[in-house]
Amino acid sequence: MLIGQAPGKVEIHDQRAFTGRAGKTLFKWLDRAGIDEVTVRTHIFISAITRCYPGPSPGGRGDRVPSPGERESCSSWLNEELRLIRPRLVIPVGRLAIDRFLGPLPLHQVVGKVHTVEHAGGTAACIPLPHPSGASSWIHEPGHGALLDQALGELRTIFLDLGIATPDNDLSRRTA
Repeated sequence: MLIGQAPGKVEIHDQRAFTGRAGKTLFKWLDRAGIDEVTVRTHIFISAITRCYPGPSPGGRGDRVPSPGERESCSSWLNEELRLIRPRLVIPVGRLAIDRFLGPLPLHQVVGKVHTVEHAGGTAACIPLPHPSGASSWIHEPGHGALLDQALGELRTIFLDLGIATPDNDLSRRTA
């Protein structure tokens, strides 16, 4: 189960998750882990912390971060999805999703590692990814690209175990 922050403006128009610029980056990352977009959309349930486009950021860069009230209002939807799907793997994408499963830890402490989390549907491996939007500068800071590579390597191992990754995909080719 892949969990993002909220739908963006493009996603609202397309009626499909991760179709905007951030989605293109996310699917490039996942391709490096051995799984293409069609396979992701076929085998991985995609959800979000909130269900509605929060609007543009007041600063004009990216989308507005959903408020704590908005996140709380939508939490029952995500909890019910977790109960129904009972995912063995949770991939939180971005700060809000990571905080939901791992708490407010610095990204460099959680990205690149496999965590075990309890959720409404049981227990799952959790491999967080940073937010793929251009509004996030985290990925460009020293050492953070290597953490992303570690996370993609961990995902690749699980995707291969699940039989949904292509073994010939070379993780070393950096396209992000």
